[in-house]
Amino acid sequence: MLKKNQIFNPTGDDSLENRTIIKGRTTGLFNLNAVKYPWAKAMYQVMIGNFWVPEKVSGLTEDANMYSKLLPAEGRAYRGIISFLTFLDSIQTVNLPNFSDYVTSPEVNLLLSIQSFQEAIHSQSYTTILETVVDAQERDQIYYYWREDKVLFERNEYIGQIYQDFKDTPSDANFFRALIGNFLLESLYFYNGFAFFDTLAYNSKMIATGRMINYIRRDELTHVVLFANIIKEIRQEFPEMYDAKVVRSLFEEAVKQEILWSQHILGDDVPGMTRQTTEQYTRWLANDRLRMIKTLCILRRWSIPTNTSRPWRITTARRPISLSLPSLITLSPAP
Repeated sequence: MLKKNQIFNPTGDDSLENRTIIKGRTTGLFNLNAVKYPWAKAMYQVMIGNFWVPEKVSGLTEDANMYSKLLPAEGRAYRGIISFLTFLDSIQTVNLPNFSDYVTSPEVNLLLSIQSFQEAIHSQSYTTILETVVDAQERDQIYYYWREDKVLFERNEYIGQIYQDFKDTPSDANFFRALIGNFLLESLYFYNGFAFFDTLAYNSKMIATGRMINYIRRDELTHVVLFANIIKEIRQEFPEMYDAKVVRSLFEEAVKQEILWSQHILGDDVPGMTRQTTEQYTRWLANDRLRMIKTLCILRRWSIPTNTSRPWRITTARRPISLSLPSLITLSPAP
């Protein structure tokens, strides 16, 4: 049974031989000289090394001039996707401490704290973009785009409910569902949105926004690896918690929703992106993420076609993610 960590537990046991990623008896002390999970120590260096602030990203004034010249489909997608990405980073900032309350490895709790900070920076990044690129009235419309868009509202509601169920009833089953939901959010939901901004930048549009997205993506890649590692450790230490049927169900629903939303907001009218390639990329990415957590591919097999001039699938997949630390450490810096 899950129990929330005490702030200070003088009868706790921080020894490595008795430490587990959850359900341990931590004292509450961050003794980071004694580390059970070496991948966490290596990830700390990478995540801290990624530090950046949105105010230092130049060129948004030029994006403000370009914004009015976007095609109608591009402008609609720009607004809708920023609204969705803002929601994702907002809900991550709020929910990550709920995971930390039950994680009993100080080195992993440290990473979750860094991630929370990074998610808040990402929210500030979208604010910085909107403050510069669009007028005040349109900003509020973008933040609350989900009030007028049924597809986006249903996406946000579905994601939020998984986290709310865990917060309200922190059972083993709800914790695991929230963990997989978090992994999907970090590893799947962001990426068609990122692809859209890659496509704009490739077409010499909204270059500074694309630069900001590159910094955000660099952080998100470490979050994907972090939660993949947490899932692997729980599967090893508490195999009774790992439910393959839940993984399958959540992945299938995520793919369905991601395809519906991406085709709804992008369609076939954004140069360089089509309904077909969006669906194909989403399914390929979902199978790739399943491989990261050592789960057999359970969705229809897809591969990224090479006979295409569309750059966005190349740029979003150009930094391969695996659970090996060398791959993580050599992530190239954002431009």
